[in-house]
Amino acid sequence: MTQATPMVEMWRGDFLESAHSGHAVICDAGGQIVQAWGDPDKIVLSRSSTKMIQALPLITSGAADRAGLSTEQLALACASHNGAAIHTRRVEAWLGTLGLSDAALRCGPQMPDDRTAREKLICDHGAPGQCHNNCSGKHAGFLTLSHHLDAGPEYIDPDHPVQRACLEAFEATTRETSPGYGIDGCSAPNYAASLHGVARAMAHFAAAPTGSAETRLHEAMRLHPDLVAGEGRACSELMRAMEGKVAVKTGAEGFFTAILPEQKLGIALKIADGTTRAAECAIAAILVKLGVLESDHAATRKRLNAPITNRRKVQTGWVRAASALL
Repeated sequence: MTQATPMVEMWRGDFLESAHSGHAVICDAGGQIVQAWGDPDKIVLSRSSTKMIQALPLITSGAADRAGLSTEQLALACASHNGAAIHTRRVEAWLGTLGLSDAALRCGPQMPDDRTAREKLICDHGAPGQCHNNCSGKHAGFLTLSHHLDAGPEYIDPDHPVQRACLEAFEATTRETSPGYGIDGCSAPNYAASLHGVARAMAHFAAAPTGSAETRLHEAMRLHPDLVAGEGRACSELMRAMEGKVAVKTGAEGFFTAILPEQKLGIALKIADGTTRAAECAIAAILVKLGVLESDHAATRKRLNAPITNRRKVQTGWVRAASALL
């Protein structure tokens, strides 16, 4: 088995203080590997980085068009959002069109990452709802599909028609039979594949024809980057930095994917130790390498060759991509 490749380094002064290794694959439209680091055959759980695959049945079934879903709602179906008002109000309104409330969701409550929303809850002595959950848009999509299929409320059950449709989409786009699944933080199944398979799926999205379900989803993500994540988040800031030409999506435990429609390329990246900071640096380095992200853009500098400062705002080091990645 190929070992993980050194990808990201944390320097303190002249000393390499820590390093993060990982695996990454760039695939072309035919699903072939353009470049790889580490082990392309490593079996991974892509977590939230492949929410666009889970949203495919929402469109291919006809549910999205029947419900008249907007590009904003399609973006939210692919989102891991901050729980800000721009996210929760839209999810609540979406549920309202289905005649449902927060109680219909099965993702569980989560304290919002958005500072304004979090402080308001604390000041109001309130409790977070399920709409605050970063996956609530995906779950609103699941409920829309379940309603369309008349399939019942327990849509997170692996044997539910919604999740069977998600598995079918996952295996079709990765071109692999999934060896199994883990239960995600939002309680839905998260199917495993090789890293190559995940990159192949992203390239499938990148090469999909205009008007296809795949294109509608990544176009929605690129059109509404703030709904995909939120203020201060890598997904939103990097998509804005690339002027909406590339869709990127984070996943828990150091995962990132990217869809490059103009180049018809897909990227999947996994940091072995699950560190988000390292994953953000590594995906930024690869996007710079491919010429789609400017190295001197503020969103890039925040993650790649980023200064580390102490509590007195004195610079103490750098977050850098390792030479093997560059």
